[in-house]
Amino acid sequence: MKIKPPDYILSVSPYKPGKPIEELERELGISDSIKLASNENPLGPSPKAVLAIQQGLDSLHRYPDGSGYYLVEKLAGFLGVEPAQIVLGNGSDDIIGMLTKALLNPGDEVVMTDPAFSMYEITTRIANAVPVAIPLDGIAIDLEAVLAAITPNTRLVFLTNPNNPTGTVFSKAAFMAFLEKLPAEVIVVVDEAYIEFVRDPACLNALDVLDDERVVALRTFSKAYGLAGLRVGYGVMSPDLAVLLNRIRQPFNVNSLAQAAAIAALEDTAFLAKTLETVHSGLDYLSTALQERGIACFPSQANFFLVDLQQAADPVFDALLKKGVIVRSMRSYGYPSYIRLTVGTRDENVRFLNALTEVLA
Repeated sequence: MKIKPPDYILSVSPYKPGKPIEELERELGISDSIKLASNENPLGPSPKAVLAIQQGLDSLHRYPDGSGYYLVEKLAGFLGVEPAQIVLGNGSDDIIGMLTKALLNPGDEVVMTDPAFSMYEITTRIANAVPVAIPLDGIAIDLEAVLAAITPNTRLVFLTNPNNPTGTVFSKAAFMAFLEKLPAEVIVVVDEAYIEFVRDPACLNALDVLDDERVVALRTFSKAYGLAGLRVGYGVMSPDLAVLLNRIRQPFNVNSLAQAAAIAALEDTAFLAKTLETVHSGLDYLSTALQERGIACFPSQANFFLVDLQQAADPVFDALLKKGVIVRSMRSYGYPSYIRLTVGTRDENVRFLNALTEVLA
């Protein structure tokens, strides 16, 4: 049988994950690598979350709570919203997929920035809709340019704040001005995967503007809470939109161990505080050290930042890889001389600096 998929499915470029560390080490003949490429928590998972997982192992023969009742109740109290406003996802990209499935008809347009999280475009194309990419203004999101790209066919706008891969943010004041001009029928999705790391008091917190039913906030347990391997994300939105998404949400999309770990992680305030202190001190240390070496880097409100090597990034990336230091080359994002660096532990940060100094020498 010859498969004949529709053209809009063939237009999707598959998501390309990085190779497992173990496979890279085997290929390169190295060991003890450090991974500073995927914006993961340098401290690992919350210890309370690990304990909750261990305690839940005896119940693996039971299906998960399909409603995520206890996690939703915990999140509602933590965020100061109603449980009816929360939709759980197998990572926040699951929520992105629900939004595009529920809201888009073939030919509808979805405005997003370029570069941006690839799942915005992938899920848009899967829905047979049209992605409209708006270049950044340098490394920042240009909200006026986003507005200018909206047409009568636009149904969704995706904005990432703090932005990935640039680490920049837009303010609440700028976003409120954006909302005033946004057509009434357009939903704007604010992806706040890195919101816990923000130090700029002017930065938008999308939870503060949910009285506007056009706004959806996306959040995740993958970054600050250290649960990337469990895939737990959620969206906060109007109850009416949440009801719509729950019509198409898979009934067991967040497994039982993930739910238990997420509840415990929310309670582990000491771990979150240690994570933020580690990331913020690491950002300050690395940016100062790089600037002292004459290497340009950019301020960031996330747990990563961009470094301009002022030469082709791919050879530097490859040379660092051979030293067991994994970063992210930004060539495929349109920044051929940049790398993106995730903040690690103090020892990992020092090792990166030493390796980079040797490579550039």
